[in-house]
Amino acid sequence: MQTIRIALLASAALSLAACTTTAREAGPPAMEAASATQSEHDRLFALFADADERELKLNPISALFRGDMRYADRIGDFLTDEYNDASRVDAQSNLEQLRAIDRSALDETDRLAYDVFAYNQQQALKGLTDEIIAVTEVRPVNHFSGFHTFYPTFASGQSAAPFKTVEDYENNLSRHKNYIELNDRAIALFRDGLETGVLETRLTIGNVIEQLDTQIAMPLEDSPFWMPVKNFPDSFTAAEKARLTEDYRAATQDIYAAHERMRDFLRDEYLPRARTSVGLSQMKGGEALYRQLIESTTTLPLEPDYLHELGLSEVARIKTGLEEIKAEVGFEGTLDEFFDYVRTDPQFKPESREALTQSYYDIGKQVDAKIDELFSLTPAAPLEIRPYETFREEFSAGGSYESGAPDGSRPGVFYFNAYDLPSRLTTGNVTLYLHEGAPGHHFQISLAQENEALPAFMRFGGTTAFVEGWALYAETLGEEMGFFEDPWNRYGTLQDEQLRAMRLVVDTGLHSKGWTREQAIDFMLANSGMTRTEVVAEVERYIAIPSQALAYKVGALKIQELRQRAEQRLGEDFDIKAFHAQVLGTGGLPLPVLEAKIDRWIAAGGG
Repeated sequence: MQTIRIALLASAALSLAACTTTAREAGPPAMEAASATQSEHDRLFALFADADERELKLNPISALFRGDMRYADRIGDFLTDEYNDASRVDAQSNLEQLRAIDRSALDETDRLAYDVFAYNQQQALKGLTDEIIAVTEVRPVNHFSGFHTFYPTFASGQSAAPFKTVEDYENNLSRHKNYIELNDRAIALFRDGLETGVLETRLTIGNVIEQLDTQIAMPLEDSPFWMPVKNFPDSFTAAEKARLTEDYRAATQDIYAAHERMRDFLRDEYLPRARTSVGLSQMKGGEALYRQLIESTTTLPLEPDYLHELGLSEVARIKTGLEEIKAEVGFEGTLDEFFDYVRTDPQFKPESREALTQSYYDIGKQVDAKIDELFSLTPAAPLEIRPYETFREEFSAGGSYESGAPDGSRPGVFYFNAYDLPSRLTTGNVTLYLHEGAPGHHFQISLAQENEALPAFMRFGGTTAFVEGWALYAETLGEEMGFFEDPWNRYGTLQDEQLRAMRLVVDTGLHSKGWTREQAIDFMLANSGMTRTEVVAEVERYIAIPSQALAYKVGALKIQELRQRAEQRLGEDFDIKAFHAQVLGTGGLPLPVLEAKIDRWIAAGGG
C-alpha cells in the first residue's frame, strides 16, 4: 500500500479535497498572455508549472517530500471552506486554460500529459461538490486516515522533513502549532457531523481512541516528537540546544494536550452517537459517495455489483490453485485444514523481529540479482527495509512504502509489520517485498519522481489503480525470477492474490450490500489462509477507507491484459524490458490513458 507518498499525502489530507493536485490559497491569477511565437508545448508546460506552484503553496507537505523547503514551516490549511473553494476555482480555471491549448499541435508525450492533466482536474471537481464534501469533511479522522497516524513519524526526524539546521528545528515547531490547529478543527467538523447526522463508525472511532491513548501514555521524552532533541547536530551551540530543548518540551506538551482534547471528545461525546453500521450504504449520503469513490479509485465507472461478481470469480479460480499446492506438498486433509496447518506450524513463523528483518534483506539481494533480466529502467534512489515503529504497528497494514527523495539523497523505505509475531507468516515475505519494495512501489514511484522530463503532477502524482495495480502485477514477476519454484513461496503469492480478489468481494459487500464486520471477517477466513489478526486489520481498513482496496486487482488485471495483448500482437518482437519501460516511463496514469498509450506502442511495432 501508501500511503506511497501518494498514500502519505492522502492520509495527511484526510479529505478528497486535500487529494486534488490543483489546489491553491486563492483564486488563480490569469496566466500571462502567450506571445505570438510561443509554442503549444510552451503554453502547456507554463500551465503545468503555474498549477504546480499553486499546489505546493497549499500543500506544503507535498513540497517537503519533494525537497522543496519554501513552505516548510506549515502543514497546510486543510479542513476549511476556503481550502475547498480555492481548490474548486483552481480546477475549473485549469480546465479552461487547458481547453485554450491546441492538443493536435502537441507531440505524443505532450498529448499524454494533456490528457492526464485534464483527467486530474475533472476528478478533482467530482470530489469537491457540495454533496461529496458534506459527507466527507465531517468525518475528518479515522484510525487509518488521520493526521495523528502520519504526523508523529513525520515530526520525528525519521521522514522527509530535514533536521540539519536551527531553521529546520524551528520549522518543525511551527508545524506543531499547525498540527494542533488541525486537531481542533477536526473536532469542530465532527461536531458538525453530529448535527447533520453524517457520522463515522463506532468501530473506527474506537480504534482512534485507542491510538490516542497509546500516544498519550508514552512518556514525553520517549515520544516521536522528542526524537529531534535526542539527535541535535553537533554543529549546534550549547545555547541553541538549551533553547530548543525547552521550546520542544513546551510544544510537545501542547501536542499531548491536543491529543487529550481529541481523545476526550471522541470518547465522551462522539463515540456514544457514532453509527454502529460499518458500510457507506448505511450512512446518510453514503451510496452516492461510494460510487464516486469507486470511479476515483479505479479510474473506471464500474458498478459495485460487477466488482463483487468479479471478485467471487477470482476467489474461486485462486482457490483451485491453492488446492493444487496442497496436493503438491502431500498434505492430506481439506483446504481449510491445510490453511490451519500453515497458520499454526512453527516453521512458518518468524523467530524474531531481527530474523524477520534479515529475511527481507535476503529476498532483496535475490531480487537485485534478477532485476536486469526484466527491466532496463531502474531507480537511482536506494531502498531501506524497516519494521513499523511500535506506536503505530498494531493498526498498520502488513507492509507499506514511503517514497525517497527525487534526487536519491533520501532512500525509499519498505516498512513491514512485526506486531504480534506469532500471527505473522513467512510464506508471504517474497510477495510483500516485491509489492512494496522492488520492483513494486519503489520502482514505480522512484522512476516517476526521477524523470525530470515529466511535468511535476505526473512525477509526484498518480492514480491508485495504477500505483497499486503495478505493485500487484510486480508480485507476479516472482515466477519469472524463480521464487515460485518453492511451493511455499507460491502458496504465499496465491494467498496474497487471493487477498486482492477477496477485497473486491468484501469492500463492495461492506459498502454496497450491507455486510457486517463479522460477515466480512468470516468470508476472508473461509477463503484464505490468513490469520485472524491479519483479517481483522484488513477488514477494518476497508471500513475506514472505502474503495481504496478495489484498485489493486482492477489495476493489476488491466496491466496483465495489456501485457497479454502486446505478447499476442507483437509475437517474437515482444520485449519484456521495453513493455515495462512503457508502463513505468510516464508516471501513474489513469487506466484508460495507459491502455491508449500501450495500444499506440503496439501499433508502432513495440520498439
